[in-house]
Amino acid sequence: MNTKDMHVGIIIMSTFPDEKSVISVAERLINKKLCACVNLTKVRSLYSWNNKLEDHEEYLALFKSTSSASKELKSNIERAHPYEVPEIVELKMNKVSNSYMSWLAKSTKKGKNKNKLRIGKRS
Repeated sequence: MNTKDMHVGIIIMSTFPDEKSVISVAERLINKKLCACVNLTKVRSLYSWNNKLEDHEEYLALFKSTSSASKELKSNIERAHPYEVPEIVELKMNKVSNSYMSWLAKSTKKGKNKNKLRIGKRS
């Protein structure tokens, strides 16, 4: 992958059955520097599963990263995911501010910053 591709922002979208599972996966992937940030929120999902209409609360997670980490990020989500058929959807970011893209790229470079996740706000 060329240098230009590293600076293409992506969002991997996935749903999880509970807060504990999504936080566990998010912390692991941020610490591995496969994503810079994970936003999560509780959602209500209606879907068909085994010919039955399901209605459940889930957690929607948005894993923010770069295209250079995409393949490994999706593979790690799939391996750690508790669902038999996990939702793993990649969206390309368009028109991202330079400062945000710079932070995103810097935060996902392997081996550069070995800091562990600290809960709190970006400065």
